[in-house]
Amino acid sequence: MEIKDRRTIRRYKAEDVPQTLIDRLLGEAARAATMGNMQLYSVVVTRDEELKRGLAPLHFNQPMVMAAPVVLTFCADFHRFTQWCQQRDADAGYDNFLSFINAASDTLLFTENFTTLAEAEGLGTCYLGTTVYQPQGIIDLLKLPKLVFPIATITVGWPDEMPEQTDRLPLESFVHHDTYHDYSAEAIDRFYTLKESLPENQHFVEVNQKQNLAQVFTDCRYTRRDNEALSEGMMNALKKQGFLK
Repeated sequence: MEIKDRRTIRRYKAEDVPQTLIDRLLGEAARAATMGNMQLYSVVVTRDEELKRGLAPLHFNQPMVMAAPVVLTFCADFHRFTQWCQQRDADAGYDNFLSFINAASDTLLFTENFTTLAEAEGLGTCYLGTTVYQPQGIIDLLKLPKLVFPIATITVGWPDEMPEQTDRLPLESFVHHDTYHDYSAEAIDRFYTLKESLPENQHFVEVNQKQNLAQVFTDCRYTRRDNEALSEGMMNALKKQGFLK
C-alpha cells in the first residue's frame, strides 16, 4: 500500500502476526533518524491476553487493544544509554526535560517508520493517542524503569475492514515558506470548510448538540479540564521516571 492510501484499521482478522515479521519490521524501522545515533527508544511487544486486559482501561477500553493480536508500546528510553555511560565511567546527565524531548522525538520517528513499513507489508495499524493520558498506569503494568516513558501505542494485525480515509487539511494550510505566516480569518474559513461540511462531522455536531465542529473538540472531545488534569498526571509521571526534578 502506498502511503497516500493509508488508513487507520481498528478491526483485525483472527490470524496471528508472526513474531519474525514483527522483529524484521522493527529492525528495519531502526534505520530512522536518531539524535546523535543514540537510539533513545525501546518497544514493548504485548501479546499476553492478561496484559492486554490490563492495558485496555489505560486506553479508555478502546476495543482495538483486545482485538489486535499484537500491541506495541513505544517508549522514550534514556535508561539503557545511561547504564552504558555509567558502566564506562562517563557522567550521564540525562535526567532532565531536554533529554525527555530528545528521546520522545527519537521514539516517534521510530514509531512512524515501523507503522509505514507494517502497512506496506499489508498489516493494519491503529495509533492510540491515549498513551500519554495515563502514563503511570502503563509504566507500572509494563514495569518501565527510571528514564523510560511511554510515548505511543500501535495495535497491529491483518485488516478485517477497509474504512474510508479520513479527511486531511490542504497542503497550503500547513506549509510555510521561509518563515511562518499567520492565518487570516478568511484563510481559516477556507482551510476548514471542507472538514466542517463532511456529513460525518455534521453528524458529530448534531449528536453533541453543539453549534459547530470546533465546539465538539473543545467542549466534548478534548476539553480544557481534561487537558489540564491529564497534563498534571503526565508531569507527575515524568518526575517519578526521573525526567523532571
